[in-house]
Amino acid sequence: MSKTTRATQALQQAGVSFTVHSYEYDPNAERIGLQAAEAMGADPNSVLKTLMVLVDGRPACVVVPSDKEVNLKKLAAALGGKAAQMMKPADAERVTGYHVGGISPFGQKKRVPTLLEQSAFAHPKVFMNGGQRGLQVKLTPGDAASVLGAKVAELI
Repeated sequence: MSKTTRATQALQQAGVSFTVHSYEYDPNAERIGLQAAEAMGADPNSVLKTLMVLVDGRPACVVVPSDKEVNLKKLAAALGGKAAQMMKPADAERVTGYHVGGISPFGQKKRVPTLLEQSAFAHPKVFMNGGQRGLQVKLTPGDAASVLGAKVAELI
């Protein structure tokens, strides 16, 4: 497995400190983020999942703890929209340039508005997808928000 992806390159270019962690990806896992947390022996609340959504028909990226579900009403409101829905997997892959299970908020093909769940800041460092299945990057939530230009909001 390559540890150099568009995500890790974006983080390097931004000059933020991060570490790369690989784990045994299970394509049959019911919840990918929880499986990643378990495989790495990490607190599921500190392993963040990347979700691609549509808010009033426009794409956006949402990053929330792997053990929580995003509240679509809060999400839509945070972006000044009326309605939000999950993006279809094929559309998410087309917009991001990544495969489902390996979608990182960093280094996406097309820059879209990004939201980061505020509870991520309860942890000194968090894990986020590193741009391929079985690869996570660990960094501070502040650095993640800064690199992504993310709006921090209550989304769960």
